[in-house]
Amino acid sequence: MGVSDLIAEDIEAYLHAHQHKSLLRFLTCGSVDDGKSTLIGRLLYDSKMIFEDQLAALEADSKKVGTQGGEIDFALLVDGLAAEREQGITIDVAYRFFSTDKRKFIVADTPGHEQYTRNMVTGASTADAAVILIDARKGVLTQTRRHSYLVSLLGIRHVVLAINKMDLVDWSQARFDEIVAEYSAFAGQIGVKTFTAIPMSALKGDNITEPSTNSPWYSGSPLLRWLEEAPVEDDLRDKPFRMPVQWVNRPNLDFRGFSGLISSGVVRPGDRIKALPSGRESTVERIVTFTGDLNEAVAGQSVTLTLADEIDVSRGDVLAAAASPPAVADQFEATLIWFDEEAMLPGRPYLMKLGTRTVAAQVAEPKYKVNVNTLEQLAARKLELNEIGVCNLALDAPIAFDPYAENHDLGGFILIDRISNRTVGAGLLHFALRRSQNIHWQAMDVDKAARAAAKGQKAQVVWLTGLSGAGKSTIANLVEKRLLAEGRHTYLLDGDNVRHGLNKDLGFAEQDRVENIRRVAEVAKLMVDAGLIVLVSFISPFRAERRMARELMGEGEFVEVFIDTPIAEAERRDVKGLYAKARAGELKNFTGVDSPYEAPEHPEIRIDTTALSAEQAAEQIFAWLDGGGSADR
Repeated sequence: MGVSDLIAEDIEAYLHAHQHKSLLRFLTCGSVDDGKSTLIGRLLYDSKMIFEDQLAALEADSKKVGTQGGEIDFALLVDGLAAEREQGITIDVAYRFFSTDKRKFIVADTPGHEQYTRNMVTGASTADAAVILIDARKGVLTQTRRHSYLVSLLGIRHVVLAINKMDLVDWSQARFDEIVAEYSAFAGQIGVKTFTAIPMSALKGDNITEPSTNSPWYSGSPLLRWLEEAPVEDDLRDKPFRMPVQWVNRPNLDFRGFSGLISSGVVRPGDRIKALPSGRESTVERIVTFTGDLNEAVAGQSVTLTLADEIDVSRGDVLAAAASPPAVADQFEATLIWFDEEAMLPGRPYLMKLGTRTVAAQVAEPKYKVNVNTLEQLAARKLELNEIGVCNLALDAPIAFDPYAENHDLGGFILIDRISNRTVGAGLLHFALRRSQNIHWQAMDVDKAARAAAKGQKAQVVWLTGLSGAGKSTIANLVEKRLLAEGRHTYLLDGDNVRHGLNKDLGFAEQDRVENIRRVAEVAKLMVDAGLIVLVSFISPFRAERRMARELMGEGEFVEVFIDTPIAEAERRDVKGLYAKARAGELKNFTGVDSPYEAPEHPEIRIDTTALSAEQAAEQIFAWLDGGGSADR
């Protein structure tokens, strides 16, 4: 009995049955024109999930922009963007819902083009199963291999190899067997242990919902039956209990609970749990829901837990089984999939969100990137849009985690740009680095405050930024002379001088400039810890790195000074001839010419060098420091 028949006969029975059906999330992927959108359209049509007005619109669109000579073009049910219809391709992930009398489904139709790899990863991130389409005429293609690799990488274990358009090869069993053999050899290389191969014609409906008479040699299930019977990921219940805390629920003085979605395992009142990363333990007292308390909660349920003890638990912490808690670390190896038009630069600070926790993260230079077409491991200094690499991550705080292979929720993360808040990448944690557990901060009896007090001054960083030729070094030198005359203890870090020693191994590509500033910021931090006033004179063109330097320092210790000189004026003063070389193409990645300068938005001090001499600028900076930040800006 179809869904629409059950609705017509007994709506209450349908609603009750629908509420208790299991849900399978799956995606379709493969090469361009393999028939992914057509297959989903056929599933929607055959499961009677299309309203009459949708069907009328589909018939009209098929005649207008369809590719089937006026016959129904099922792909138009899924390809909703104008550009998709015009080009006959899928660009973005399209999600569709349908159901049968046995199960509910959410299907993601993912793009086949290489430039939309990030879109495919997005669609695959929540899928339980994958349907990989192959055009029977073309066989296993580059995109087939790419998407199969991504399916394996993201841990999808239930895979259908849908060999489509069999009607165009006269339903040849030999051709079917040839494709299955070729794919089996590749699947073994990427870790796809088992898959189910189905010959079909999505356009004609063969082996989609019912067995086809055109393939008497095939005795397996049609696709829809396979989808109805595929095991849903309920093995999460057999894993140790994990619940990232989404919200500390405190409606009144007498109630304090911790709310979240259980990512794995089972929890019951009386269970011993551990809060991480603090490691404090307690016992579950109640499992609270909107409809009442529960005796048991399992993976996939959102609940509020109350504990027997008043331990410190905050949003982003993880409640876990005390007998088998996740590990805690702040340095990892991970696979990283890059989503952004702007390349991933080693050393640049990003935000990392894992579960409900957000921390600052830096990515090291990739160990290698993967050519997803050939699986070859290639050397790389950065990751471009849609590239995949293996990198080390360093966080500013320890987090509770499980390897992605064991728990997708506590092992999968996204990276966020700190300035724009764009999601720039997604990653899968492999393991914690040993140094994460072996290296600890050594407490010292003599601290920064004591060192600064001995010198009779406030330790600070005065960070001068601006274009080449703006006058940063000249002004910084004058400020240091003035401070020294007043008996202050100082040190000047100059961009050119540092490149003769500490940073002589770095060039001027973006990733080198990011690392240049990261190293200088760390040195400046150590000098501030020594109680010094540190003057830093660097172009430092990127806001992200200047923000990173600020965040390394304590409150009020970082003074950003924008030496604001128009590029025309900086170029006029250019005694080194650098701008002329850059304009002639002899000097690559030169700030202001072929590399951007991101001006400070809210500096503590702005110096207009068209209105002030170097001596006046230095005096203004000194007055600001001498007045504790109260001088006229």
